[in-house]
Amino acid sequence: MKIQHTEIPEAYRITSLLNQKTYLVSGELKEWKGDFSEVYSTISSTQEYAPTLLGTVPDLGENEALEALDSAYKAYDKGQGLWPTMRVADRIECMEEFAEQMKTKRDEIVKLLMWEIGKTLPDSEKEFDRTVEYIYDTIEDYKQMDRDSANFQKNSGVYAHIRRGPLGVVLCLGPYNYPLNETFALLIPALIMGNTAVFKPAKHGVLLLSPLMEAFQNSFPEGVVNVIYGRGRVLATPIMKTGKVDVLALIGNSVSANAIQANHPFKNRLRLVLGLEAKNPAIVLPDADLDLAIDECLAGATSFNGQRCTALKIMYVHEEIVAEFNKRFGEKMDALKFGNPWDNGVKLTPLPEPGKPAYIQELIDDAISKGAKIINEKGGETSDNYIFPAVLYPASKDMRVFQEEQFGPVTPVVSFKDIQEPLDDMAASNYGQQVSIFGSDVKTLAPLIDALVNLVCRVNLNSAAQRGPDVYPFTGRKDSAVATLSVHDALRSFSIRTFLASKDTAYNNAILEDLMDKKVSNFISTDYLL
Repeated sequence: MKIQHTEIPEAYRITSLLNQKTYLVSGELKEWKGDFSEVYSTISSTQEYAPTLLGTVPDLGENEALEALDSAYKAYDKGQGLWPTMRVADRIECMEEFAEQMKTKRDEIVKLLMWEIGKTLPDSEKEFDRTVEYIYDTIEDYKQMDRDSANFQKNSGVYAHIRRGPLGVVLCLGPYNYPLNETFALLIPALIMGNTAVFKPAKHGVLLLSPLMEAFQNSFPEGVVNVIYGRGRVLATPIMKTGKVDVLALIGNSVSANAIQANHPFKNRLRLVLGLEAKNPAIVLPDADLDLAIDECLAGATSFNGQRCTALKIMYVHEEIVAEFNKRFGEKMDALKFGNPWDNGVKLTPLPEPGKPAYIQELIDDAISKGAKIINEKGGETSDNYIFPAVLYPASKDMRVFQEEQFGPVTPVVSFKDIQEPLDDMAASNYGQQVSIFGSDVKTLAPLIDALVNLVCRVNLNSAAQRGPDVYPFTGRKDSAVATLSVHDALRSFSIRTFLASKDTAYNNAILEDLMDKKVSNFISTDYLL
């Protein structure tokens, strides 16, 4: 695959290195005097291909990890710290201040999203804007939650003022494919509910958090947000071994999640909020609108090069239409434009992981050795930083591409005769996030939907799998997720119901009235009645 070098627009050129010399702990941007890790982009800045050096980040060790944990632990102070006891309105004010400061860094972050992970310009802009919107949506939902919990309930002669309270210290580990949006889908609800956090950015997409370090420092009280850099296992292992982490919030894979939580000495105390891997299938029925199905399957398989847990990673196509589907799907795949993220009309971009093309090639070779063929002409063509999406047919259960979450540009197609075949495969799968079904006959669709909703957590009718809108639940079964992320549900994932109970006596009622009148309690409050 020959890639023609194109001139990089001036606005997106790397003219200076971003050397992140500090980490955030106890409200201080502390200068690091030790080793640094170089951050490279697989996008070349030169005529002859070579990775581009973007900057450096601190390579912190165990001592710094424990220092950050102690900072978060002290800030929470067993639930007595400033942040967990703060009025809802005051925490929201801090979050609004952060969002306002964040908006001033849009251009810097969008540029780094393109260079660090190869996300297209429109998608990088969308990720930033969507994240800001997510923050404000979370704020509004929290206000509504405050309104809903403002009243006292009475049952069996007992009044109760029920609210949601924080869980404690959160270890937050974000993913590289959405290093801003999905990371903040963990961090923002965790913070606004009164938890404190130790946050480690992903390996790829690490520098794009640098423009926000001062915003974190300026917007939140000391120790509420602590940001550390380095290898996940090196930092997370000693943190977890202390037993001081109350919530593990991670978006990644189940192997990493299991390894990290295994270090916690009190697993019964550990709340898990995990977004993990998936193998989302598309099921194309014989009566499907084929044009629509192909367009949606193409978008679902190739958006951000298939590097999404919500990507469509396997296509089940009815035997009556599989030949036509393959022909048109392969042609449309070959028509997709590859280039750098800022190129007009580009759909396929360099892969951020240097070893990913070789891994995808392994999957292709394995499939071919077991009877599959590449059915699109460009499939498998390789450059220094990319491998063109290969459509493989027929795929079978003994192939690695059938079993593994490929998380990259390769799409297996399976022909089926009986709808029970894909249903059985999904039931046997370790994953259960989403499915896309394409068809029109309601008598066929109805029992299929009824079965699928018990195998996955989102059934997409005649549309690709996706995360948004962010107000809808985002979760999964089996190895795909623990807890639910979304604007509404994430606030609940990072909190617990807690309440004040009071017997209905004249003595107690007088005290309650005095508490409400004088507004001396941050818990018994009604900040957002209007």
